[in-house]
Amino acid sequence: MALNKNHEFEELGGVKCGIVEKNVKPERVAFLKDLLEYNRFTVIAVPSPAPKAAPAPKPAEGETTAVPPPPVAETFTVGVTDYTFNTVNAIFGRTLKTKDGHIVTQAYWNQKEAVSDDEIPYYEHT
Repeated sequence: MALNKNHEFEELGGVKCGIVEKNVKPERVAFLKDLLEYNRFTVIAVPSPAPKAAPAPKPAEGETTAVPPPPVAETFTVGVTDYTFNTVNAIFGRTLKTKDGHIVTQAYWNQKEAVSDDEIPYYEHT
């Protein structure tokens, strides 16, 4: 059980893991895996469970047509084997680095910037 929303952990693939992100697309999994493995974390990604759907309404008497369920997009839960890992603390504590030696910023983590600009702290951006 998590202490708060920012510090979740659960078992992924039989290993207790600190949750990095849930319901992420394969492209995001590749980005996170590359970044976290560079920072010496062991990353585990497992398919997210399918969302619970409301039961389909029963067809009216005499109707036999059933609406097929929409296709489910495949998403993943990403975790690291260090179950004390906390994404917020890692970003704002400036403990993660990119391959080119820069500190990971929030914009870089969220993939809003292609290069981490760690020269100006996040609180000084306007």
